[in-house]
Amino acid sequence: MALQSYASPLEKIWHYTYLTLCALIFLFLIAPILIVIPLSFNSQPYFTFTKEMLALDPTGYSTRWYDLLLTFGMNAPDVPRDSSWWADAWENAAWIKATKNSVIIGVFSTILATVLGTVAALGLSKPDMPYRRPIMAILISPMIVPIIITATGLFFFYSDIGISKWSIFGWEIPYLGVILAHATLGIPFVIITVTATLVGFDHSLTRAAANLGANPRTTFFKIIMPLILPGVISGALFAFVTSFDEVVVVLFIGGLDEQTIPRQMWNGIREQISPAILSVATILVIISTLLLATVELLRRRSEKLRGITPH
Repeated sequence: MALQSYASPLEKIWHYTYLTLCALIFLFLIAPILIVIPLSFNSQPYFTFTKEMLALDPTGYSTRWYDLLLTFGMNAPDVPRDSSWWADAWENAAWIKATKNSVIIGVFSTILATVLGTVAALGLSKPDMPYRRPIMAILISPMIVPIIITATGLFFFYSDIGISKWSIFGWEIPYLGVILAHATLGIPFVIITVTATLVGFDHSLTRAAANLGANPRTTFFKIIMPLILPGVISGALFAFVTSFDEVVVVLFIGGLDEQTIPRQMWNGIREQISPAILSVATILVIISTLLLATVELLRRRSEKLRGITPH
């Protein structure tokens, strides 16, 4: 907020003090991220700034750790990089396999969380729904309960029902336990974002559609869905980020062949300390920043659709 021209000296002092405090808090929160990014370009296998890096010597910087993300685990990483080399990387590189697993699990858990969370939010938005507050508290509890407790409970529950042995027409369903667990963690985000979108929803539009002869299905897809779509997409993005960055549940539930990026980073920290982990962290920061920017754009679009954009 801009400082008014008629502000008193005391108001001016408080204004600039407030801005300084906000800048310091922001720097405190973002400093660990800012440190990780340059360290991922370290030419030496260290987690600290070398003398060459501090002196801005080009020899102190390298993309070797980003290249290692492609070659680690390959059968023949040193051959010419032709189509067979890329095929080898796609099939055998540990980080690429972890990325594929993360994307598959993230996409399917996001779809499941978005569908269930949107349906729950639509039901909870009805003022005549009985026990609405207790149900809401239960549905968003995975967001509040410590993740280690949730992971432990899911582990024992899935073990009792033998979810790893579930199949369709004799074919085992891969990643099923992790997908359901990540969907459980993502549903609260979808419920909260869609519910926030429904707060300003004009229900007279649905009544008008019903008076004009539209059935509930047509009313939902033609009236309700276009207006709440930004909130649904925002919730889906939050659910995807939650799945993509989650490690505790995967450690408890995931099989040996279900290595995701966070789990691969965890194993790398335990077994082989390498700045390649910092390279992955930098890529994840960039992806998360882009997703959060998308969420902000969708939020502003939602406000414009509902006519509540602040001036």
